[in-house]
Amino acid sequence: MNEHLQSVARYLEENRLKLVTAESCTAGMIASTLADIPGCGSWLECAFVTYSPQAKISCLGVKAETIETYNLTSENVAREMAEGALRISRANVALADTGVAGPDNGDGDIPAGTICFAWSFQIDNKVTTFTETRHFMGDRNGVRQAGTEYALSRIWHYHNEMMTGKNAA
Repeated sequence: MNEHLQSVARYLEENRLKLVTAESCTAGMIASTLADIPGCGSWLECAFVTYSPQAKISCLGVKAETIETYNLTSENVAREMAEGALRISRANVALADTGVAGPDNGDGDIPAGTICFAWSFQIDNKVTTFTETRHFMGDRNGVRQAGTEYALSRIWHYHNEMMTGKNAA
C-alpha cells in the first residue's frame, strides 16, 4: 500500500469521517482502492456505481432536469450525486465523479479525460459541497486511475476548507 493512500486512510480515521462514494467515470475504482486497506470498514460506509442517467436518477436522486440542463458530465450532476449519496447513507463525507474516460465519442462537446468531481461534507445536518472539473491524459484506465488518485488527494483539502469556513464552489 502506498504512503499517500495510508495518509488518506489515517486522515479519515483521525477526523472520524465515514465515506460514501458515488462513482460513474471511475466505476468503483475509488471504493476498490480504499478497500485494499485493512480495517477500511471503520471509515468506508458504502459505494454506488451509477453509470447510466437512469441509475443516477433512481439510485442517487439526481434530477433529470439537471442532466438535461447541464449534461451528464457536469459539476452540477456530480454535486447532486454526492449530496444524494449522503442522504441515503450514514456517511458524513461523500465523494462523487462523472466524466468521460475515453475514447472521444466524436461529438466534440466533452473531451475524453474530463472528470467532474464533488466532495460533500455533512456536519450537524448542514451539507457543504465543493466541485471541480479536471482533465487527465492517458488511455481509459489511465484516466480512471488518475481520477481516483486525484479525488482521494483532495479530501483533506476540502475538509479543511469546510472546517475553516471557506466558501464551497
